[in-house]
Amino acid sequence: MKKLFLLFTLLFTFNFLQAQELKLKSVPNFFKTPIDGNFLAVTGIAVNSKGHIFVFNKGNYQLMEFDPQGNYVRSIGIGLFTTPHGLRIDNEDNIWTTDVDAHTVLKFDPNGQLLMVLGNSGTSGLYDDSREMVLFFKPADIAFGSNGDLYIADGYGNSRVVRLDKNGKLIRSWGEFGKKSGQFDNPHNIVIDTKGDVYVADRNNSRIQVFTNEGDYKTTWDSLIVGKPWGLAITANDEIYMSDGNAERVLKLDTKGNILGTFNKDPGTGPGQFRAAHGIAVGKNNDLYVTEVINWRVQKFNID
Repeated sequence: MKKLFLLFTLLFTFNFLQAQELKLKSVPNFFKTPIDGNFLAVTGIAVNSKGHIFVFNKGNYQLMEFDPQGNYVRSIGIGLFTTPHGLRIDNEDNIWTTDVDAHTVLKFDPNGQLLMVLGNSGTSGLYDDSREMVLFFKPADIAFGSNGDLYIADGYGNSRVVRLDKNGKLIRSWGEFGKKSGQFDNPHNIVIDTKGDVYVADRNNSRIQVFTNEGDYKTTWDSLIVGKPWGLAITANDEIYMSDGNAERVLKLDTKGNILGTFNKDPGTGPGQFRAAHGIAVGKNNDLYVTEVINWRVQKFNID
């Protein structure tokens, strides 16, 4: 057993050393926040089709929109959030949020109008008594199928993935607390590739699990490959970017789990350094955004 572990370690070390450095050029002081709207712990980030950047944080203005030049545009959903966490934008530019202490998922249209509430604010669980309403327990993130289906990483409490149709009707769910394949310990982020495969950052198990869009287990990328995944972003070309808030690094991977690039500096507060790197997003012009919980900021990088 020890020899097998040593072999895996050597293979990982070789793979990691062979991976190219991910060349990221820092763009400091990019976001111009209002005087009374400084970022606090920043958990979520997303970019819409127009290149506008949305930042989800625990400050006065929890969901903030910025134009492609980093100028503040507006705040959305003021007073609606308890503990901001996940943020995604669908292919129609609708804005989706997860709130870990309200146990809700909210949908806003591109104008910022609230369209849908999933879950029951302040109530955690699996389902209501009638089993007609899906409840959540600290939902962490959301992803979208090509047909508009919703895949919710539910999350800190329920350790499962919930699949709903675009109207919020339950299709199925899978997963439970544990370490075995198909089980989770904090499914923290979730993305879907162009083939429909679902990638779940199983954070406390230090792995990424891959499933079909029906929830059938396919494979695992374990800690020897990915460390401790916190955030995931996927491009239209199926390139996966991952933030590791423990090792304070960014990885670029393909859909087979191969490391294509690494960006890793000592933890800190300088440009290109991280402290609790959390959310991650890729913009329209080969830009990368990484949020930080401890440093209370979002860093922008140009990908060379």
